Amino acid sequence: MLTDKTATTPTEGLNQKFQITVDDKKRKGVSVSSSLSEEDLSVKLMRQIPVDVECDLICNTKVGNDRRGVSFISQIKEYSECYSNNVKIRPILKKECRDCEFRASQEDIGKGLKSGFHECWKEKLNWTDKDFEKPNVLNIWNFKPKDKFIKQGKIKFSQMYEEDINPKFESGDGKLCTKERQWFQIEKVKNNDTSAWIDKSGLKAEMDSWVYPLHFIDFETTAMAIPFNKGRRPYEGIAFQFSHHIVYKDGRIEHKGEYINAERGAFPNYEFVRRLKSELSQDKGTIFKYSPHENTYLNMIFEQLQTEETIISDKEDLCNFIQEVSHSKKDSIYSWKGERDMVDMLNLVKWYFYDPATNGSNSIKQVLPAILNSSDYLKEKYSKPIYGTELIPSHNFKNWTWIKCENGLVKDPYKLLPTMFQDADKCDQLISSNDEIKDGGAAMTAYAKMQFEKMSDYERGELTNSLLQYCELDTMAMVMIYEAWKYQVI
Repeated sequence: MLTDKTATTPTEGLNQKFQITVDDKKRKGVSVSSSLSEEDLSVKLMRQIPVDVECDLICNTKVGNDRRGVSFISQIKEYSECYSNNVKIRPILKKECRDCEFRASQEDIGKGLKSGFHECWKEKLNWTDKDFEKPNVLNIWNFKPKDKFIKQGKIKFSQMYEEDINPKFESGDGKLCTKERQWFQIEKVKNNDTSAWIDKSGLKAEMDSWVYPLHFIDFETTAMAIPFNKGRRPYEGIAFQFSHHIVYKDGRIEHKGEYINAERGAFPNYEFVRRLKSELSQDKGTIFKYSPHENTYLNMIFEQLQTEETIISDKEDLCNFIQEVSHSKKDSIYSWKGERDMVDMLNLVKWYFYDPATNGSNSIKQVLPAILNSSDYLKEKYSKPIYGTELIPSHNFKNWTWIKCENGLVKDPYKLLPTMFQDADKCDQLISSNDEIKDGGAAMTAYAKMQFEKMSDYERGELTNSLLQYCELDTMAMVMIYEAWKYQVI
């Protein structure tokens, strides 16, 4: 049974008729409403798909062979015998080990918890705890031949050489290419170089093209299996929140605006764009996003508007605004590149900046703490409670200090947020290993809780406030990254 993404929901509020419940023993279940009707179920959102051919392929051909060439049937027999005889299966090291679900953090290991990842690698490579202290092939950013290197025994950076990566350093446009960035990462570890690298001339050229005031935006979105609204499809995207910071030419910073929809079962996308348009249409300043996510969702809402059956009085205005601040997807039947097409700060990080403290990740959740630790300018400025004051107005913080140190390092600002987000990393791992999705994982889960779980008005209010703080930090993180770069470039 698979979700049918072409099916449309026949009634309003279908998702509300399936409530997630938690009993006294903290076991989760689903409560089906007594009001569930035949009309609600008149369109099947699940489709039965025969998979006999696929099963035959797996069982009877090389398609089902593992990395050793062992057939699927033989694998099952092997696993069954190991389980029956309590024999541990010998580990096979591979690139997927990076996202091992049995990998405990150093903090958890210190508490006496076991880590399957560490056990496997110790057994296979005769490693000790010290061998895990430095990055290895699993940590190389966007590196596709990881399995090849693991087979060759080139696992530690000390075992790798420039000819293994073949960076060439000839991208031609002055931007750091993928292989150059990969070699940067390895070389800095080999040389015990912890300093951040920044291409000042390349970054300055980009900055010189920007128009003030600068606008920094971040969206929080989701895609639910059971649609909220009549006529919507399973996993059709919902944009439920945004945050907006402005940096003026004289250096002033302001959390200018925000939007959130906390109402159960509402379809917020068109109001979302209206509010965003109101925020960004006051001037012609450059707009920044972090990752393609915002562009993707604006494209999606554009398509929703084009196919909308109900009358949307400002449909043309909303579509024109979307086309002004974004660019069309490659497969879109409409083609455009907006006059104020958003600048992707993720690309700026990839092209002009590298800090070893990010361990190869370009996620804003890794880049922000790294920059806060390497920038004396940011440390000096944000070690004072100036955020949420007249100096830097905020919608959700008062007299806030972003720089707080722990064991000699700046504490991750996301760890300063409300308790429900302190387990965001664990939550994200359950959602996706993709950085773009992971970065919004905690907010996505919080929104799902508000839609599907029974909670009091107080709980809903607290969760809404936390979401507002979380999203505000995302755009303030972009501002702080910009400030650090600006200070170094000027």
